[in-house]
Amino acid sequence: MTETKEVETMTPSNPLVSVIVPCYNYADYVGEALASVLAQDYPNFELVVVDDGSTDDSAERITAALDGWQRSSGASRVEFLQQTNQGVSAALNAGLAFARGEYVATFDADDVMAPGRLRLQVGYLQAHPEVGCVGGIAVRIDQQGELLPKKDKKRAVRRFDFTQALAQSLVVGGNLAVYRRDAMLAVGGYDPSIRVQDFQMTLKIAKAGYFITILPDVVTFYRKHGVGLSSNYLDEYRYGLQVLDIYANHAGYQSGKARLLTRILGPAVIHNKRLAWRLIRQMPLKEWDRRFLKRLRYFFFKFPSSR
Repeated sequence: MTETKEVETMTPSNPLVSVIVPCYNYADYVGEALASVLAQDYPNFELVVVDDGSTDDSAERITAALDGWQRSSGASRVEFLQQTNQGVSAALNAGLAFARGEYVATFDADDVMAPGRLRLQVGYLQAHPEVGCVGGIAVRIDQQGELLPKKDKKRAVRRFDFTQALAQSLVVGGNLAVYRRDAMLAVGGYDPSIRVQDFQMTLKIAKAGYFITILPDVVTFYRKHGVGLSSNYLDEYRYGLQVLDIYANHAGYQSGKARLLTRILGPAVIHNKRLAWRLIRQMPLKEWDRRFLKRLRYFFFKFPSSR
């Protein structure tokens, strides 16, 4: 399904942005996610929604959410695609094939896009042509959309080249990222065999010679619930290693792997003692940092004694 409407001619300062939203079995949340995209105040954007073979009533919820968008949204075009279930990376590739924008914002079907996000991030990319991907900050919400408690942190703009991004195992979440479309196409899009689509694209864009920038601004309300790959640390570990191993000969690889191990160790020390111990044993002493030591203390002093 493709729908368009007449829009005023845009100046070069407002290039077209394509927002791609893949969805698989997020019927309870996708309507709110799409409404938050359609409410963006950026004057030149299109929306491409890809239902990845959902087995719930996501397709019906998507159709309902998009109904009448021409009257209520500033979007210039809406595309709704449906395919058999192939995974998030394949769904994003399908959306990318239909995208026409100079920039591409990816978004998760269970989150809420912060007001003004597209205007903020596109403005940054326009002013910084050396940046291929710009992210931001996510604030957590519960299943009902209520804000969860958070720690207030002083943040600044952070910029990474490839070596720094690899060494930090940097991930710009798919619900946070806006990319240059030319850069995404130049690196071949997403590898459908790798399910951590945001991690692979972050490193691909950086490897292509672009900087990755994280803004200190809230761009997404991230919904905390028990569904999705983000809650499955075993998959995150396996597919994360698959991404990193592509760069095994690079100087930043060992540090990047250590950061990934530390990230997975967080849930592992709580839920999977055997995996936690395996991760701890893999960590080189020179890569121990404050975050790793915090997880190590939890494992030895707060973990049940029946290890």
